[in-house]
Amino acid sequence: MAENKTKATEVSVEGFILKVENEIKRKDSFVLVDFFKSITGSEPKMWGPTIIGFGQYHYKYASGHEGDMPIAAFSPRKDSIVFYFSPEFENREWLLEKLGKHKSSKGCVYVKKLDDINLAVLEDITKASIKDTLTRYPNQ
Repeated sequence: MAENKTKATEVSVEGFILKVENEIKRKDSFVLVDFFKSITGSEPKMWGPTIIGFGQYHYKYASGHEGDMPIAAFSPRKDSIVFYFSPEFENREWLLEKLGKHKSSKGCVYVKKLDDINLAVLEDITKASIKDTLTRYPNQ
């Protein structure tokens, strides 16, 4: 079975953010660290080279594949800030409609800058995603 490539590392979150070229994404990333810390109660950790994650859960699929992932996470990418969410949390479509300017895929939400979105809705999405994840993988 293939090993999960996304793992927690000891790389400095602050050091990573300071290297983000875009000044707005860099500033937004520091805001998001505090935002996710307050929601999860967890300190940030780097997961792989570019994902800032908070907390952790263990998953195991029916196929037997298993691993650990952050309970909440984001990544300041060149084009967008990417948020990683459970793909099926409660009221997903309704909350995404209220979020503001974004794009989404199955488990990711992409925004250009925090000024484009409603942070209260982002908080609701994050909490709904965490609840869904912990319901799916309760043995934490």
